[in-house]
Amino acid sequence: MRYLILVVFCATMVNMASCQSNNTKTQNEAGASGAIMSTIPPDEFDKKLNSLTGVQLVDVRTPGEYEGGHIKNAQNINVHDDAFDKTVATLDKSKPVMVYCKAGSRSAAAAEKLQAMGFKEIYNLDGGIMKWEGAGKPTQAGANVPTKKGMSSADFTKLVTQANFVLVDYNAQWCAPCKKMLPMLEALAAAKKDKLTLLKIDADENKDLLKEKNISSIPYLEMYKDGKLVWSHNGAIDEEALLKETKL
Repeated sequence: MRYLILVVFCATMVNMASCQSNNTKTQNEAGASGAIMSTIPPDEFDKKLNSLTGVQLVDVRTPGEYEGGHIKNAQNINVHDDAFDKTVATLDKSKPVMVYCKAGSRSAAAAEKLQAMGFKEIYNLDGGIMKWEGAGKPTQAGANVPTKKGMSSADFTKLVTQANFVLVDYNAQWCAPCKKMLPMLEALAAAKKDKLTLLKIDADENKDLLKEKNISSIPYLEMYKDGKLVWSHNGAIDEEALLKETKL
C-alpha cells in the first residue's frame, strides 16, 4: 500500500513538473515573439534614432504644429486624421517606428494603434517634443513659418507684479487637460477678482519663456504673490486641491 502511494505521488510530481516546464516554455516563446512598445525619455529616444537601422520617425501632430517645429527627418502623419490608419499602413512593419507629439499623449495612442496593426518595434517619446526641446535637442521649422519670440522675461515679471496674487496658467490649444481646467480657473479668478488675476500663457507661442523657466510639460500652474513665486503645480488639478494648496 505504501509502495502504491509512493508511485502515485511520484507520478503526480513528474506530471506537475512537466506542466510547469511547458507553461514556462510558452511564456518565454510569447515574450520572444511579442512586439516591443516602449515609452522612452529624450536622451534614449535620440540614441535609438541614430543607432537603429531603417528607423521610421513619425510626428503625429497636426500639420500646423509640425511646420512650427519638428525633429529632423520626421514625417507628419496626424493621429487624429481619418486617413491615419491608411497612411501608416504604408510603413514597413518589420522596421522600427518612433513616434512623438507635443507632450506624449497623442503619440501614446498612436503607438497602441501601431501595435494593434502588427508593427514589431515601436518607441514613443516620453513628454513629447516639449521635453525633447527642454533637453536641448534640436528641431527644425518649415521654411515659411515666421519666428515667434513670444513674451520676454522682463514682460513676464511686469505682469506678475501688477496684482496681489497672480495665477499663471501655461496652456496650449491641443492640450485637453488645459481646456478642461480653464473654465474652473476663469471662474475662480472672477470670484476672487478683488485679489486674484489669471494670466494665461500659450506654450506654443512662448517657447523661449518656458525653456528659460524649465517648464517641459503642461498643464503647468504658478502662483505669484507681490511678484514672488509662492507655488507651482505640474499637471491637472481640481478647484478643491488648488484652493487648499495655494491657501486662497
